[in-house]
Order: sequence, then C-alpha cells, then structure tokens
Amino acid sequence: MLRMLACLATAAAAAVALALTASGTSAASCKPTEGDGAGPFQLNPLAAPRRAKIGTGHVLQGRILRATDCKPVARALVVLWQAGPNGYGPRGRGSVVTDRSGRFRFEGPVPASYGRQPHIHIAVLHPAYEELFTRYIVRRGAKAGRITLVLAPLL
Repeated sequence: MLRMLACLATAAAAAVALALTASGTSAASCKPTEGDGAGPFQLNPLAAPRRAKIGTGHVLQGRILRATDCKPVARALVVLWQAGPNGYGPRGRGSVVTDRSGRFRFEGPVPASYGRQPHIHIAVLHPAYEELFTRYIVRRGAKAGRITLVLAPLL
C-alpha cells in the first residue's frame, strides 16, 4: 500500500512539472545579483578594450543568467577592471562577451591589495537587462575562481 502511494505521489509531481513546462511557466527562478556600487566604473564603464587576457596568474570563469527563469544571457558585455601595483590603470581592464550559454572567461594577474581584499570589479551590460555593477573577491592564494551573476530584465 505504501509503495502504491509513493508511486502515485511521484506521478502527480511529474504531471504538475509537465503541466508547468507545457504552459510556458517555469518553476525555476533566480534571485537577481545585488550590485555593490560602481567602483571605478563611475568614470566610464565601457572604457575597456575587448580582450579576455590582461596577464597571467588568475583565471575567472563566470556565467550570466536571467532572473525570470535562470536561463543563460548570451551576448552580454562583461567589463572587468582590477587594481595593479600602481592602482587602477588601463592595463587592468578588459571586456568580454558571453557565449550562447552565458559563459565568459577572463585571465589576468592576481589583483593587488591596496588595503582591501584583492578583487575584480565587474560591470554587466545588455540592452534587455538592468546594468549590474559588482565585484569578485579573490581568495588568498587562489589561481582560479568562478562566479554566477543574475540579471533583472528591464520589463
């Protein structure tokens, strides 16, 4: 009797999931990433050349998703800016465009510490989403890191 009830409960859950999928409503939802200030981007967020490598020592891989259904955001511009030994300069900037899976990769030296934890400032721009300004904290000794950012749609 218990086995039959368990089978019925599983079948009912599968039917609800199929109905939601068929109606176009997704049960998945991602919470938008909260921004934490423009940082050096207040000057000009687009003042970064299109390049995925500014040096060696640390690789940051990321993924950009949309809040409504957690699907990838393709063709988002991801601008990255990090401090070097002499502060923020043109050598510490680069930008990449996400692929159709919402992924990006950026390689550079380990960011300098200037009284704060080493970090990489990130701006994400796409015409259909709110701009996002945030940062990635680089753990001491880390040679690689991963970040997932979630964008809020404009409408």
